[in-house]
Amino acid sequence: MKAKPVMPTAESLRKQIEARAYMLWERAGRPHGRHEEHWNQAEKEVLSEAKAPRRKKVKATPKPPSKKSGTPKKT
Repeated sequence: MKAKPVMPTAESLRKQIEARAYMLWERAGRPHGRHEEHWNQAEKEVLSEAKAPRRKKVKATPKPPSKKSGTPKKT
């Protein structure tokens, strides 16, 4: 039975957007008067990430030990 994907709540999305907008504002050099631009960009990014299908994490399988050529050691 597959588990349904968990949709983020409106409050968690708002917090993610707020954090992303702040990051964008800082990267732009903290300009005055461009808060709507940063908010809209952050909202676009966060919502597109929320809609994107989640990829299942795959553990890397260890490589088998390499076989050295030659005769096995006698014990």
